[in-house]
Amino acid sequence: MALKTLNPAEMTVEEKLKTLYELQTVLSKIDEIRVIRGELPLEVQDLEDEIEGLQSRIAKYEEEVKYIDGQIGKWKEEKNVSLASIERNEEHLNDVRNSREYDALSKEIEYQQLEIQLREKRIREASMDRQDRVNAIAESRLMRDERLSDLEVKKNELDEIVAETKVQEDGLREKSKELELQIEPRLLTAFKRIRKNSHNGLGIVYVQRDACGGCFSKIPPQRQLDVKMHKKIIVCEYCGRIMIDPELAGVEVQKPVEEPKKSRRRRSANKEEA
Repeated sequence: MALKTLNPAEMTVEEKLKTLYELQTVLSKIDEIRVIRGELPLEVQDLEDEIEGLQSRIAKYEEEVKYIDGQIGKWKEEKNVSLASIERNEEHLNDVRNSREYDALSKEIEYQQLEIQLREKRIREASMDRQDRVNAIAESRLMRDERLSDLEVKKNELDEIVAETKVQEDGLREKSKELELQIEPRLLTAFKRIRKNSHNGLGIVYVQRDACGGCFSKIPPQRQLDVKMHKKIIVCEYCGRIMIDPELAGVEVQKPVEEPKKSRRRRSANKEEA
């Protein structure tokens, strides 16, 4: 049902306070729905972020494995080139004409053998690094799959809760938007700022037992009278929340029951002489 639209500029302080308190009531109900959902939205977001991080890590490791495979392939080719060179030079050793040529070929063979040893060392080290990356990929994939399973469970729980409260929440949000249109922008901005800074989300509270309903600090009698007069917007000196008279808010506040005073027995004016 649509609310009666009021012009914020023409509203009295009393009407402003009543509208603000009604808005607070609606927003508090929305907050209660969020409490019912608990930490599920944050847990879902955390799981999604973690899965994205794991996926990025897997992609990085896969790129590193691909690069290592390329390096190993290159070193194997270089090793084969060195082996072919050794084979050719060993064949030429039988055809040398002097010791000078023999020494040159021997040194070349020795150099190529050192090159082969170097390539084999690099291949071994790279293979170990590659295996580390492969193991890390397997662990990351296993962790990702576990998180995906957890995410599905959490999303199902959240979807069930959202489905149960969606109609109610949508109605409350629509009502809050209609109420916000009836409040002057400056007052609405101040109310939202107070509500944001409040740990319990209360931007306007009613006076109860001579104290602020938000921080429970005692309110001086004159300030209580100002709140009851509805002549201006009054805020708590301690917490900054807007205050409203409980009667105007439509709240019945039970007054503390006063204990009957004990009557003193009046002594007889005429005391008997001892």
